[in-house]
Amino acid sequence: MDWMAWTTPTAIFFGVIACLIVTFTVLAIKFPETPRVGVLQIETTRGDRLFITLLGSAFINLAWLGLVSAPQWGALIVCLIYAAAVFRWV
Repeated sequence: MDWMAWTTPTAIFFGVIACLIVTFTVLAIKFPETPRVGVLQIETTRGDRLFITLLGSAFINLAWLGLVSAPQWGALIVCLIYAAAVFRWV
């Protein structure tokens, strides 16, 4: 896999995603959840909200890279706030 830049941040990123998926799988098995309806007016489960969070975070990071000249750590803070909002209200 020489074509991909496997740097430490890249490895951490994929490691965190893998840990999130494992954690949410264990949570779903140990504590089954009934879907709830939030501001999007659709039924969502924890897994749905995780997917929405990851997808939105990808767009936030891409927009940050293209529009803002500040360090990428700022996008991480915005993504964490976005994730908290999604899990609270969606």
